[in-house]
Amino acid sequence: MESRWSEAEAAKFISEFGAKWGDDLALRTYSSRLIGREPDAVLHGGGNASVKGTWRNVWGESIPALQVKASGCDLAAITPEQHVPLDLDYLRRLRTLPGLSDDRMANEFRTHTLDCHSPCPSIETLAHAFLPAKYVDHTHADSILALTNQARGREWVCEALGEEIIVLAYVRPGFDLAKDAIEALEKFPEAAGMVWMHHGLVTWGETARESYERTIRLVSAAEKYLARKASNPLPVQTLTSVEAATARLEQVAPIVRGLLAEPTGDESRPYRRVILNALTGREALDFVDSPKGKDLALSPPLTSDHLIRTKSLPLWLDAPDFSCLEKFRDQMAKAIVDYAAAYNAYFERNSADLAPGVARRDPYPRVILIPGLGALSVGKNARASGIARDITAHTLAVKAKVAAMGEYQGLSERHLFNMEYHMLQHAKLTENQELPLSRQVALITGAAGAIGSAIAEKLLLAGCQVALTDLPGPNLESLVHELEATYPGQAIAVPLDVTDPVSVERAFGSIIRAWGGVDLVVVNAGLALVSPLTELNLDSFRKLERVNVEGTLNVLAQAARHFKLQNTGGDVVLVSTKNVFAPGAGFGAYSATKAAAHQLARIASLEFAPMGVRVNMVAPDAVFSHGSRKSGLWSTVGPDRMRARGLDEQGLEDYYRKRNLLKIRVTGEHVANAVMFFATRQTPTTGATIPVDGGLPDSTPR
Repeated sequence: MESRWSEAEAAKFISEFGAKWGDDLALRTYSSRLIGREPDAVLHGGGNASVKGTWRNVWGESIPALQVKASGCDLAAITPEQHVPLDLDYLRRLRTLPGLSDDRMANEFRTHTLDCHSPCPSIETLAHAFLPAKYVDHTHADSILALTNQARGREWVCEALGEEIIVLAYVRPGFDLAKDAIEALEKFPEAAGMVWMHHGLVTWGETARESYERTIRLVSAAEKYLARKASNPLPVQTLTSVEAATARLEQVAPIVRGLLAEPTGDESRPYRRVILNALTGREALDFVDSPKGKDLALSPPLTSDHLIRTKSLPLWLDAPDFSCLEKFRDQMAKAIVDYAAAYNAYFERNSADLAPGVARRDPYPRVILIPGLGALSVGKNARASGIARDITAHTLAVKAKVAAMGEYQGLSERHLFNMEYHMLQHAKLTENQELPLSRQVALITGAAGAIGSAIAEKLLLAGCQVALTDLPGPNLESLVHELEATYPGQAIAVPLDVTDPVSVERAFGSIIRAWGGVDLVVVNAGLALVSPLTELNLDSFRKLERVNVEGTLNVLAQAARHFKLQNTGGDVVLVSTKNVFAPGAGFGAYSATKAAAHQLARIASLEFAPMGVRVNMVAPDAVFSHGSRKSGLWSTVGPDRMRARGLDEQGLEDYYRKRNLLKIRVTGEHVANAVMFFATRQTPTTGATIPVDGGLPDSTPR
């Protein structure tokens, strides 16, 4: 690991933040981000950083203050506001207490935070307060954990890092760890850093650069030591190709996802679903295919900081049978039941002294390791499962390094439980309220148009993971770029030709690889054509028929196969049209093919109901655009309509607005609201159509 410090970049941070927050906090923000950019040092909200300075109170007096990273905040993107200011003198007085419970410690933090708008400070705030240096950095570097999590860990830490380092036995983060840290430093004030066994590295300095570069130097020393010592790589029993693992993932991930979906007893939301994130790369496959893989996998995590994301142990599936999906389903179902029973027993063994108000977590795994496939990480949304995936990737890599040089040794079960159920750790998981569709995955065909993009935005706003499908090209690419900026990690682009069954199947496979399955299918892709019947070219009609009818059939059929495999129900919403009920002259090809698609959806509502899948339709009138995105359909038919009525574009929109009863302009957002009504299951409805047309009596469904 190399230092990325740049005086030019540091000056930019001072220029941007110094006037408001002071140079010290500006540089603290800069060096925190440098550390956060190193995934081998910290992951997703891990690690801590602080700076000591002053705070001006209401009387204009400068008082000593500690500004420490907010709990759960990501160092890679931290802002000055996410460093919580606290009364430093008061925090240091707490050292005189003989003991301090976690809930009382949390209370002291909140009552002595200097800005009432600040988030909760780090669980390790007292360690940062007690250590005297101006800047303090704490990381969970892979190389440090690879040394500490071994039978000879203390010996090898000292050998790798030298005599300038203090090594502390594991103590749960909080008051006791803070006292141990300062007492050890007072005995060895010349120390340049401190290693907390099974936890991580702490460094300090009088400048942000000094503390940061000490971290880099010590982590680099550990990396070099490991490179010399790790001479016996994991043996691999069977070599699974990445291609074979990926193919298996597409087959079995929906089964796993369905089995992990927790029944709720609520008919409107019968399952509490999860999002999966997979590791099927070479390192993960070599780990799970190694004869040592299972024992290593079922050992404690690298650091207790990972527990709230991964739990203390993964689920390991022995001898998976990929040749028969029903046998695999039975194997996985039993493994999940056994895991849940073991987790409940673990809770019962350790929960006697649990703090009031801390509830039992669900008993299901967050990580599943499958020989011949790799790893599946589990979360309530794409972000949570992605965090678990990243932690799992680093965990497998570090444990493989440990096995190459010694014997892995993690924390005891009691230590793990105490940290998993630490009240301040749980606060990290409850900061963001769960959104209505955060556990769902949607596929939208024709997503790059006006209606499709409006539906995508509405679903993303509700927390849904959305696969944007359309023909490949700049329209699709620009849409996912726009949405990814606002909803990072929630939207993916999947090129799809609905007229090609193979393309449809591959699109579902792409989404399964990304998130494990699909819950909502919005059938929106369609073409239009203006021509009287006497002049209607048969090839032109067949082109519409392929997209509007065969495309709908291809998507419905693949959705049904997927929903059956996943076995947790689902929803289909067809974007139909008012022309099904009130066709227009010169619009025969469009009206007829959309009517056929509409009828297919009605048949699907009959056939899919036994699987718990609801199929409904929305029937909009003309939608011309959504934001800067023009409707492809109206780009095709609009010019003819304008010529026929002697209108310009605005005049045509006014014409359609004035012809409905409510005299309202129908928008893509209106259509998206109708889709959301069905997606959120507000009524027990299937086979129904919502008109989105401002009131057109001739097109009322009947």
